[in-house]
Amino acid sequence: MTTHPVLPAAEAAPRVRPSAGPAVPRLARRLWRGRTEDPAWARPALLGLLALTLATYLYGLSASGYANSFYAAAVQAGGTSWKAFFFGSLDGGNAITVDKPSAFLWPMELAVRIFGLGSWSVLVPQVLMGVGTVAVVYAGVRRRSSPAAGLIAGAVLALTPVAALMFRFDNPDAMLALLMALACYFTVRAVEDGRTRWLVGAGVAVGLAFLAKTLQAFVILPPLAIVYAVCGPVRPLRRLAQLGWATLALLVSGGWWVAIVELWPADSRPYVGGSQHNSFLELTFGYNGLGRISGDETGSVGGGGGPGGRSGGGGGMWGSTGWDRMFTSEVGGQVSWLLPAALILLVAALWATRKARRASVTRASFLVWGGSLLITMVVFSYMAGIFHSYYTIALAPYLAAVTGMGAGLLWERRRELWAALTLAAAVVAGGAWGYVLLNRTPSYLPWLRWLVLIGALLAAFGLVFAGRLPRRAALAAALVGLLAGLGGPTAYTLSTVNSGHTGSLPTAGPAGAGMRGFGARAGGFRAGGGFGGGGFRFPGGAPGGAQGPGQGSGTGGAPGAPGAPGQGSGGGFPGFPGGTGTGSRGEDPRTGGGVRGGGMGGLLNGAKVSADAKKLLARDAAKYTWVAASIGSQNAASYQLATGRPVMAIGGFNGTDPSPTLAQFKTYVAEGRVHYFIAGGGMGMGRGTGRTGGSAEGAGGMPGAGRASGTSSSISTWVEATFRKVTVGSATFYDLTRKV
Repeated sequence: MTTHPVLPAAEAAPRVRPSAGPAVPRLARRLWRGRTEDPAWARPALLGLLALTLATYLYGLSASGYANSFYAAAVQAGGTSWKAFFFGSLDGGNAITVDKPSAFLWPMELAVRIFGLGSWSVLVPQVLMGVGTVAVVYAGVRRRSSPAAGLIAGAVLALTPVAALMFRFDNPDAMLALLMALACYFTVRAVEDGRTRWLVGAGVAVGLAFLAKTLQAFVILPPLAIVYAVCGPVRPLRRLAQLGWATLALLVSGGWWVAIVELWPADSRPYVGGSQHNSFLELTFGYNGLGRISGDETGSVGGGGGPGGRSGGGGGMWGSTGWDRMFTSEVGGQVSWLLPAALILLVAALWATRKARRASVTRASFLVWGGSLLITMVVFSYMAGIFHSYYTIALAPYLAAVTGMGAGLLWERRRELWAALTLAAAVVAGGAWGYVLLNRTPSYLPWLRWLVLIGALLAAFGLVFAGRLPRRAALAAALVGLLAGLGGPTAYTLSTVNSGHTGSLPTAGPAGAGMRGFGARAGGFRAGGGFGGGGFRFPGGAPGGAQGPGQGSGTGGAPGAPGAPGQGSGGGFPGFPGGTGTGSRGEDPRTGGGVRGGGMGGLLNGAKVSADAKKLLARDAAKYTWVAASIGSQNAASYQLATGRPVMAIGGFNGTDPSPTLAQFKTYVAEGRVHYFIAGGGMGMGRGTGRTGGSAEGAGGMPGAGRASGTSSSISTWVEATFRKVTVGSATFYDLTRKV
């Protein structure tokens, strides 16, 4: 049979149905053998890739302790209280929720209910989501490309440094990446056969992703909807009806939980953390939604780049915006290694398929994955609100799919000079950009950048003549090009898994990779002293005496050096130093506290909880709903993880939420429901004068950036004036059962 002149053979390949027989043996053969038309090596290679991904992501997993203690405390609460499980409460007493919907916590909470609370039970579900995402990307690419293209895509995803970071971390981004990849996969399947069920599946995936990280799930809706509306293989009216069913599936799968939370009586559920009026819809469209785009984030820890946040100049603490944001020093090493190559391959693929029929699945696949990549890049590049480099894990599945499909398409057409030249250009772009990124950390494996660059140039020279060379020689050139492109991200990935990562601002790669240059643009974390530029800085480290990001190293670090990024523990992958992270040695899962110095936590990380403090809180703990209360969630989370008992986070994540009110807190104390008040913590415990104003006294004070709310400050003032102080080591408590 003949194939379409501008499409790979897979576009026109016939579907071979498996032979009839018992369902279970047939399924087992399918899992091992794969497609009937696949070569014998394809499925074992895929299973090997998934096994290696699993082993890599599991390596040294417990070094991160509970990773982000803020979310780990919510997991602990949901593991003991079904009410906390449903609402996403930070504590088992259900005082306040985390600042996200609760769905991303459910796999971890179920694991904790089965296996008990520990580093592995919290983080292994995230690892499994990472392996699942690799499998989904492979399956999506393989449907229209060769098995080799699918394996390339899977390997690119698995070896993206930010993916290795976040698939080992308890933030919502792991579930978001998996569900977004599924949405793309289902959309491509819908273009293949026009069945409504695939579009409904895509709608359900996006709806569930909304319950993981709210409006970020909707970013890729435009390309998915437009591609099917234009390329769907059925009549136009049917396409519109199918998109309507997909929209309904999205609303139901993502809206049921929202409806329950909004309709539930506010006085019998926890306060919605991150909102100013106890409303999840307010949280969704404000601080966690449109505010991230505009920078107008009431109750957040500070503004973003703002309307004037251009790449050339101004901007807020989250860095200035601009088209080059994904390539900057603080972001580039996390995800952008193969981004130039992927963009070249995407343009080439769309040119190659320009004359294809309207319903071409190959072209639709590039439009789905490539459109998702481009629109996510644009949103991240210009969002003026809170932005962290680890958000870019959302790009990884799309980038990997485009790279694998594009390389596969051009390889099949390598006998055409333009395709060979474009493939060679993509390899050079990947190698050259890898050299630039590696050169940003010149002391890290200095030989690698030259190996990557020279390997890419040699491979590109061979690929120019790939259509004329013997197949083995052409394959050798392609393999060298692939190794050159993956050399840098592989090294960064191994460094990432070679050390633990904790706190609110984890960073992938070797020491200093994610921090270098943050101060060069307007704002962000600076390796030598906290936030710089137009934002704020912590002189000598993080709030409350805690060390700065990446400090508290293992055997290879420099403990106690202010602002110095530490390396991971000895051993591990030979030749690959540990990565950066906020407190790279992690938290001690036995105490819940960071292994850094300091007696109280702050915005970025939790507190070190001493044995004496733990003993104090454990005294008569069963008598109280909350063994303690503390301003700010990170501080409260550390004590909760250390004691296994609920600790109230006054003011939510950074102390600016108006919950509880002073009157409510006085009622709790009068009813004997709270035992101790922990001094310090939050964005600044000081006596504020307004909801987001006031002084930045106390631990963790940060001038000009989201200080403790008037509610939190008034509670602190009342407690200090009314109850007896108890000092345990470097921590100060107030016994709410004993007045002065």
